[in-house]
Amino acid sequence: MKDKSVSVMTRRGFIRQAACAALGTGALTAAIGDLRFINSAVAQSAISDYKALVCIFLAGGNDSNNLIIPINPTEYADYAAIRTDVLALPMSGAPIVALPLSPLSSDGHDYGLHPACPELATLFHESKLSVLFNTGTLVFPMTRAQYQGGILEKPPQLFSHSDQVTQWQTSIPDRPPLTGWGGRCADLLASVQPNAPISLSVTLAGANTFEVGNIISQYSVTSSGAINLSSVSGARLQSLTNLLALPYPNLQVQAYADVGEHAIQTGGLLNSAIASTAATNYWSTPFPTTVTSPTGGNSFGSGLASQLRMIARLIEAGSRAAANGGFGMKRQIFFCQVGGYDTHSGQTSGPGQTIVGSHANLLAELSQGMFAFQRAMEQLNLSNNVTAFTASDFGRTFPANGEGSDHGWGAHHLIMGGAVNGRRTYGRFPTLAVNGPDDTSTGRWIPTTAIDQYFATLATWFGVDSGNLSTVFPNLNRFATPNLGFI
Repeated sequence: MKDKSVSVMTRRGFIRQAACAALGTGALTAAIGDLRFINSAVAQSAISDYKALVCIFLAGGNDSNNLIIPINPTEYADYAAIRTDVLALPMSGAPIVALPLSPLSSDGHDYGLHPACPELATLFHESKLSVLFNTGTLVFPMTRAQYQGGILEKPPQLFSHSDQVTQWQTSIPDRPPLTGWGGRCADLLASVQPNAPISLSVTLAGANTFEVGNIISQYSVTSSGAINLSSVSGARLQSLTNLLALPYPNLQVQAYADVGEHAIQTGGLLNSAIASTAATNYWSTPFPTTVTSPTGGNSFGSGLASQLRMIARLIEAGSRAAANGGFGMKRQIFFCQVGGYDTHSGQTSGPGQTIVGSHANLLAELSQGMFAFQRAMEQLNLSNNVTAFTASDFGRTFPANGEGSDHGWGAHHLIMGGAVNGRRTYGRFPTLAVNGPDDTSTGRWIPTTAIDQYFATLATWFGVDSGNLSTVFPNLNRFATPNLGFI
């Protein structure tokens, strides 16, 4: 069986090689040297607590125009007129659709959540969830006039899935990326746990750009645990282990043998550490195995919930002391992903049926999965130590494109955890008008908050100090507020 760590190492090597061609070997070497120097400096700081970041990536581009809607009568009328009966959530009928939010601080607007998200509404009113408005990739702060006049540089390949995913996961839109911003955080903080038995970066969704680092490699697991060699166990496994320990004729063969041996040992260690949380009834609030939207629809299996359940199990093991059979970690970064958000068609069930359809099902899955995960962190007494946040390719157009919505730009996002300054909204809600002050021209919102600000706020909480933020987020100084205050 092909070991996942081999493919990740190969991918990292390719990215480095490509970067060398683009930037020059000297520049790359200097960048890596700077990270290692800072890494040593961070090791001198007194980091003794446990913290984890959990990235929930909504692949395809979430239509957050229906995740958060205005419910003030005047603003709702503008919303409904442009979204039409193909997309606009109704404000009357059964069930009542908008789940009103009652923020602790007001920005002069009234908001509601999609009716498929009652669990998220509960977390918001428990002050464990905040909403960040109109966030996206930016090279510089940009107005509509600057966008249309070409006065400032725009992020390249706007509205392209692959390019925008890369920019969201690297937070570097204007140069060839070497690493992801999560990987750079991991590199900086790695030396606070030099003998960690597993990688600081763990992915439940295969190789991703977010966790690519210069020093730390992402470790891939499935929702069932570490990936083992198929059909190899007992005496056969021991024989293979012995074989891998033999001397080899060249360094390349030896290197791959070392990787194979390490994979076997790490996989066994991980699966042993998470065994105590295997039972379904371990969690007081069960992670849903199937999801049914409260607005109506067929039941379906939840890939997101199964990923979040495994992350909860890994956090339990990671935070547990090594003397008690855990990993004794101080910092961990997790990545999970769920697809289906590219809703060009079938986003709703059609005119007059906008509270049901594929998007309602996706939001129900997100709501129920995040709720179960937050309750799991509370059960582990780690609510204040773990912060989960959403990311996506981009938002979607405000007007319908017939049966759904097209690729957009700025979007609203969720931040969850006990440390979050919850029951609040952050950023500025866009003016819901085509050709309005926040629109490119077709109902694509120009972001008023940069992802650099979003992620720098998370990284600061995670332990990256202000002196090192520019290493992780090289464009951050272009934006007036590096810390948005939501945590």
